[in-house]
Formats: sequence, structure tokens, C-alpha cells
Amino acid sequence: MNRIAPTALYQEVAERLRQRIFAHELTPGTWIDEQKLAEQYGISRTPLREALKVLASEGLVELKPRRGCYVTEISRQDLDDIFPLMAMLEARCAFEAVKRARSADLAALKAIHEQLESAARDGRIDAFFEANQEFHKKIQALSGNRWLLSVIQDLRKVLKLSRLHSLSLEGRLQQSLDEHRAILASMLSGDAAKSEKLMLDHIQSGREALARMDSQATKGS
Repeated sequence: MNRIAPTALYQEVAERLRQRIFAHELTPGTWIDEQKLAEQYGISRTPLREALKVLASEGLVELKPRRGCYVTEISRQDLDDIFPLMAMLEARCAFEAVKRARSADLAALKAIHEQLESAARDGRIDAFFEANQEFHKKIQALSGNRWLLSVIQDLRKVLKLSRLHSLSLEGRLQQSLDEHRAILASMLSGDAAKSEKLMLDHIQSGREALARMDSQATKGS
């Protein structure tokens, strides 16, 4: 009987680095000191390099010939390129979710939305952000389309590299909440086409909010 091998070392290293990148401990543009990391983790350079190849395939780091490895920097153009794709993909998820969702599924989505309402009332931006992520993940899961889910997950990883957090922009949290309310209402009413359009608009308004934040930051610097 063949034994199931434990998680490969390089995969564990990749996950640790991935979380450090998402937490901005390793900030965009940072050079990855392979020797230092290998010493910190008590491993050889081989599994570390394999881990970096995995992260490079996800777009989280860039391997530059003769220069080493760097955490990917997200430009304004990158955001302009990615958000329309995200909008189309998540809009399609909403459409398919309405077609497939059962009453219990919609009740679960409504419960997640209640967390959004609570966080917004208390001004807890981090809690709102987490509930927002769960709301979108639930709709994606309800779509039942694994291909959509796979592409969205890859793009979401890259978007996490952005240093901007639109929910801290004045008025954006309430705007986002209103958009979620409308999406939920259309899904509960069984209107797939409207849900698709509202989700498209919601993702696009997120990009517009980031652009406003970027503009304010530029003026303030």
C-alpha cells in the first residue's frame, strides 16, 4: 500500500512567504534575501528556490536574471487591467449563483451580510473587510464554477499586493455596504441578470475608490 507523502517542504515555505507578502512584512519591490531566509527557516536554498518559483507562477514575486527575486509591485496600470477582469468574473459568479442557490444557501449569504451590517455600524473596518471577503467567496462558491473560482483566486492574490485599502476612504464603507445590500436583495429575489450587473458595478466602484485614494495620497505627498 502506497503511503501519502506529507506536504512537500517547498510548499510549506511558499505558504509562509505568501502570508508574509500578504501581510506586507515583505513589501512590494523588496529584494528577497535567499541566504537570510534559508537561515531563518533552517533549510537549504533548494526548497526555498522551488518555493519562489511557485510564488512567481502566482505573480507574487518576480525572478530577474542576474538580479535575484523581488516582491511584485502593483502599478496603476496593473489595477486598471485587473479590475475589469475581476468585475466580469465576479459578475458571472453572481449570475450563476442565483441560478444554482437554494434557500439554505441564500440564508447563509444573508447571515454573512449581517456581519457586514454589524461591522459598518461599529465602524470596524477590518471586520467589514473580512466579512466582505467571505460574502464574495460565498457567491463564488455558490456559482459552482470551479474555473471561475480558480481564475478569481489567482487575481485576488495579486490584488493583495496593493498597499491601498479603499474602505478607509471617507464614505466608501457606507457605499460598499449599500452595494452589498442591493446585490443581496437582487439575489434573494432571484434576478440573475440584475445581480450580475450590480456585482459588475460594485467591483468597478472599488477600483474608482482606489483611484481616489491614490489621487489624495499623491496630492498629500
